[in-house]
Amino acid sequence: MTGATGIGILSTGSYLPKHEVSNEEVAARVGVTADWIERKTQIRSRRYAADHEATSDLAIKAAERALEQAHLTAQQIDYIILSTSTGDFPQPPTSYLVQHGLGAYGAACFDVNVVCSGFVYALSLAHALVTVRPGARALVIGADVYSRILDVTDRRTAILFADGAGAAIVGAVPQPYGIIATDLASRGDAHHLIRVEAGGSRHPASAETVAEGGHHFKMDGRGVRDFVAEHVPPALRALAARAGVDLAAVDHFVPHQANGVMLTDVVDRAGLTTARTHRTLIRYGNVGSASVPVALDEAHRTGALTPGDLVLLAGFGGGMSIGASLLTWGTA
Repeated sequence: MTGATGIGILSTGSYLPKHEVSNEEVAARVGVTADWIERKTQIRSRRYAADHEATSDLAIKAAERALEQAHLTAQQIDYIILSTSTGDFPQPPTSYLVQHGLGAYGAACFDVNVVCSGFVYALSLAHALVTVRPGARALVIGADVYSRILDVTDRRTAILFADGAGAAIVGAVPQPYGIIATDLASRGDAHHLIRVEAGGSRHPASAETVAEGGHHFKMDGRGVRDFVAEHVPPALRALAARAGVDLAAVDHFVPHQANGVMLTDVVDRAGLTTARTHRTLIRYGNVGSASVPVALDEAHRTGALTPGDLVLLAGFGGGMSIGASLLTWGTA
């Protein structure tokens, strides 16, 4: 590559499990109707991992597709950063299992756990690593298997969450393409809104924690909705202002696929109505850390993104946390 360069996304990939779970199936378990689920969330179906599939298996398949698109081998990757809150094991990091599955033994690996904002956080870390090591390539993956930690009778969570993985390779791209600006925000005072209470050092796994449902994913839906409405649109406006960009100039909005009704509200409040908002939740549900990269991969592979387009990525969720990145689309 010659001439001035930026740092951007070289390729994308994603993987959704084959097993499709309909609204009718979920509705029967939680005591509502399929129409009610779609009206409240805009979700029509979702995917669950097979019994033999764990988070690393989904992540490996998404990564392989990103490598194939970039015409790179796993040995050409310098870093693997995996965002997940549903790792294969408490230890070792799931990124090491991904490295082993890919054969990417030249890569330094680590996990990040920022729940649904994690992919954007990981993207920010990849950008920093490539900045200090020009020529490096970072494989950034978001992957979650929420079906394993859901209380399937809890309509606050069971109607929303599912399984999937998305990936992107970050490296040098010709200017003016690449990442323009990224902002990350954390609000630990709202940590109680999204949680898994047992299985850590405060409440170690025991027969009692299992019996009490302490290992299930729990969410205060109303609290999350209020947090997102109050904090996400201002965060997006602040990022755009710092980058010297009018949000009205954004061509593509690729948000975390939390809930379709919530996304519409964020778009309206942030003033992103002229952008094309990419939604994969209709078919795949809320796939946690994978939401943003799965939606980005679909937009890329369907030809929706063209060089020079202004793309806004936004993750938000447990922590509570917000991550947003603005980039000019264009691969090497």
